[in-house]
Amino acid sequence: MLERDGTPREASRHLYEALSRLSEGELRARADALARSYLTQGVTFDFAGEERPFPLDVVPRVIAGEEWDHVAPGVAQRVRALEAFLDDVYGPQRAIADGVVPRSVVVSSTHFQRQSHGVRTPNGVRVHVAGIDLVRDQAGTWRVLEDNARVPSGVSYVLSNRRAMAQTFPELFAALRIRPVADYPRRLLAALQASAPSGVVDPTVVVLTPGVYNSAYFEHALLARMMGVELVEGRDLFCAQGHVWMRTTRGRRRVDVVYRRVDDEFLDPVVFRSDSVLGCPGLMTCARQGTVTIANAVGNGVADDKLLYTYVPDLVRYYLHEEPILPNVHTWRLEEPGALEEVLDRLDELVVKPVDGSGGKGLVVGPRASRAELDVLRARLRADPRGWIAQPVIQLSTIPTLVDAGLRPRHTDLRPFAVNDGETVSVLPGGLTRVALPEGQLVVNSSQGGGSKDTWVLGGAAPPRADPQAARRGAPMAAAVPIDANPDDDLSAQVLQQQQQERARTRGGAPC
Repeated sequence: MLERDGTPREASRHLYEALSRLSEGELRARADALARSYLTQGVTFDFAGEERPFPLDVVPRVIAGEEWDHVAPGVAQRVRALEAFLDDVYGPQRAIADGVVPRSVVVSSTHFQRQSHGVRTPNGVRVHVAGIDLVRDQAGTWRVLEDNARVPSGVSYVLSNRRAMAQTFPELFAALRIRPVADYPRRLLAALQASAPSGVVDPTVVVLTPGVYNSAYFEHALLARMMGVELVEGRDLFCAQGHVWMRTTRGRRRVDVVYRRVDDEFLDPVVFRSDSVLGCPGLMTCARQGTVTIANAVGNGVADDKLLYTYVPDLVRYYLHEEPILPNVHTWRLEEPGALEEVLDRLDELVVKPVDGSGGKGLVVGPRASRAELDVLRARLRADPRGWIAQPVIQLSTIPTLVDAGLRPRHTDLRPFAVNDGETVSVLPGGLTRVALPEGQLVVNSSQGGGSKDTWVLGGAAPPRADPQAARRGAPMAAAVPIDANPDDDLSAQVLQQQQQERARTRGGAPC
């Protein structure tokens, strides 16, 4: 919001002037109104097993239109590259044969699913929705921190934040040209319908949720309601005659697209975990036969692997023949010669992450870790270098945030969401800004005690850039990034969810 000399940036000038006219009491009154609104609406998240209202700060993040018109094409480019990679890695594997990415990196990934080889949707889209986590470093450069192409979570908070902020600061929404986010459900539904099996004129779309105990259930229910489609659990679906069907009060109804918010391991007990009660037996067989589309596609998690992340700039060049618009954060691959020893020597200076972690879990910030913690980490890195990456400590950009001591700078990141309908990758203006509430904290995930801000992108939308590769590829792609918004792709959370539902079923409490 502010320049180094303390003056407001041009894009934030109106907001700065409006906040300056409010006393601290008036500002806190509006913040309290926001909190009450979220409590009333049930906008919640799971923190340490407790359901809490989602923390929304009263001061939004403001991004100039010109700046966003650089960020959005970079997100879309990244999604198109990930789309091409996933189509390739579960198909001919040209990138592996050409040496762009090592085979060992792919097949050793926790979320590489061999069962998905050869499974394609009618319009070729695997990444229907993506969340790309971005950070703005101390030099003002936007960098990609993480990709999320599996089950990206958090867009419900973007929609809820905007609705609440419009009620809290109506005068600013009247004075500023803030790009809207309300059409996201429509775009998502259109993308899901576009991926329906061939020959289906009026596809039936459902949102598959693990159930009410899942930390992101609020989001599942909100998106289903806003798209006007059914919210279902695994027990509501069954496979027969080569198709997926939904049980309804009027009999069975064929399902054409399953927007799943359940991890791969729980989707189909015939193919994956045999003890799963969260999915539908036979779902993968129907997907392979082309009678149902699973969105996002099974196996996309290999693109979320933080070691694979280090190869994405090369994948952009390889598949798209373009230079990456958004650079990565510099990252050490610990299996490379000399990298492990260098990282071990500098462990107290670096951030170390598990390659399959999410929500900030397992992350170690070297400068804040104790000697004992670093000793334990050192042994884990030596035992499994493939399972970790290391990065320098990035001083994330700060935004004034209302805390107990008043307005204070707090570190933030940004997760833009992209939707791919097979023709265009649409990037939602702004996305979810997450903020680390404790002073000096760099981990912004809400599962680690962080909050959020509404993200205002100013000015009219720029005309869409043509995709020079669309004609040659046949089907364009979508975008990806670390959100926490309590990712429902956390395996242990879904194991607990399954146990709870199994107990309910044995008690006879499960509805038919």
